[in-house]
Amino acid sequence: MAIEVGNKAPDFELKDNHGATVRLSDFRGEKAVVLLFYPFAFTGVCTGELCELRDQLPRFQNDDVQLLAVSNDSVPTLRVFGEQEGLDYPLLSDFWPHGETSRAYGVFDEDKGCAVRGTFVIDKEGVVRWSVVNGLPDARDLNEYIKALDSL
Repeated sequence: MAIEVGNKAPDFELKDNHGATVRLSDFRGEKAVVLLFYPFAFTGVCTGELCELRDQLPRFQNDDVQLLAVSNDSVPTLRVFGEQEGLDYPLLSDFWPHGETSRAYGVFDEDKGCAVRGTFVIDKEGVVRWSVVNGLPDARDLNEYIKALDSL
């Protein structure tokens, strides 16, 4: 079951596609966070969603908001994926311990071994203010994230 709106977002420490450590708590008091879990790099729906975010990046990564995208892929896989698609935001690896952060947010599919499409808008105090969880084949509506951010 996914983390509910109104709850404190679980902190995590993950490596990004360049090997840098990223902690959710690093943004506390500074920026709201759009935390996006996706199943796998290089797959059709995931690539489409992440490129759509890339194309509207100033709405999701600016002085007030940080976009963090998490999959269970390895750091080297995410580095190549980010370079190939021109993704200029952190792609975080929840590879090992496999799915630990995805499980903490309640979006890890044990049978498939990957995260489903969960998105969480987290305010500057670290509280989940909006979320949506879609199944593996179902793309999310980017306009819903925008409405959630505008309501913060």
